[in-house]
Amino acid sequence: MANFKLRSTGNAAAAGVPAKKKGKSWFSKLNAWLHLWPSLISGIILVFVCITGTLIVYCDEILEYSAGEARYVEVGREKASGEKIVESLKQYDPNYQIAQMVFFQQDNRSIRIRAFHKLTKKLTFIYINPYTAEVLKSDSNAHFFFVTAHLHSSVLAGEMGHWIVTISTIIFALGCITGLILWWPKRWTKKTRNDSFTIKWKAKFKRLNYDLHNVYGFYSLLLCFVLSVTGIFIFFHSLSDGLSKAFGGSGEHVDHIMPKYDENRKSLDVATFAYRVLEKYPEQENAGIWVSERTKSGAFVFNLGVAGLKSTENLAIEAYDRYTGEKLHIERPYIIHEKVDNFIWQLHMGQWWGQFGKLSTFLAGIIATSLPVTGFLIWWGRRKKKRSTVQKRELVKNTEIVTNASI
Repeated sequence: MANFKLRSTGNAAAAGVPAKKKGKSWFSKLNAWLHLWPSLISGIILVFVCITGTLIVYCDEILEYSAGEARYVEVGREKASGEKIVESLKQYDPNYQIAQMVFFQQDNRSIRIRAFHKLTKKLTFIYINPYTAEVLKSDSNAHFFFVTAHLHSSVLAGEMGHWIVTISTIIFALGCITGLILWWPKRWTKKTRNDSFTIKWKAKFKRLNYDLHNVYGFYSLLLCFVLSVTGIFIFFHSLSDGLSKAFGGSGEHVDHIMPKYDENRKSLDVATFAYRVLEKYPEQENAGIWVSERTKSGAFVFNLGVAGLKSTENLAIEAYDRYTGEKLHIERPYIIHEKVDNFIWQLHMGQWWGQFGKLSTFLAGIIATSLPVTGFLIWWGRRKKKRSTVQKRELVKNTEIVTNASI
């Protein structure tokens, strides 16, 4: 029999031998590895972080509903002073430590106080009549979202938990990029467009699961990437400070340039200034002031807009000297820093475009929660398929050995 070599693919085909398939490039292999293994390792953490984050999206609306009738009061003649409000709360329960006061533009809205209870350690929203200073309701449902937020950011494991969540979030951001590369078809045809953008609901489970991961993953890609990147910025303050400086902002918060607290001087009434600033900005819904550190600042700094659990929509800032009443000028770089920092939180909480932003973020959160699960099922199914293929090959090989031995 003649002995010859096949020198080319064409010769191989002519000889009836199938040509060897071109292997994947090193970039494709690296991209697939980066998408699979880090995500598998961090999968459980990612599911937990995504589901807790999704639960927080509508926290402001839920707490508004939870407040019920305590949100509204009968309009009176004269509004109570801030001192009378604080004193009324002390008489109601001296263990409440006030963190924030929110005054509303509407005359029939109650004042909302965010406070921590010293004994129970619970975050509570307290609603007070702005005219009589009567405590209308103390709603501890806010504590559920407080705990959920800490589960989301650190799985209640302190600094180590923060690092675990942040590293998992970085992996998720990387998964968004590598996933897009894997999703992108080599050629755009009618079939690839159909496979890339639609889900075959009547297909078998394996195909349906693949579509849920592939198609929904694409549709939620941008929001998932934004949510992960903003989470990283929130953890690494230097990144948010750097972003602020890139837009012309300072590297410090407004509080750092405010006059210091002076125990020898008498403070003016905070409620008077809150209503004054609301009158100045009639388009703003409310004015919030953080008073948890009021013994450190000599100024009343108001955040105007729509005060949420972690950020303020349509943020505007006004500051007054708490002893003289003089309006304090805040230089533009400090305003930019506050707005950039607030906007990062708005993007992360879904407050970037009203209810549309919240709904989009909520749906993206549900999809993000499912991606590690559907991804794991895809990997597990392929792993079982490979094992089955290897077992079949070994069975054929063993059968051939036995046959040859018999001959």
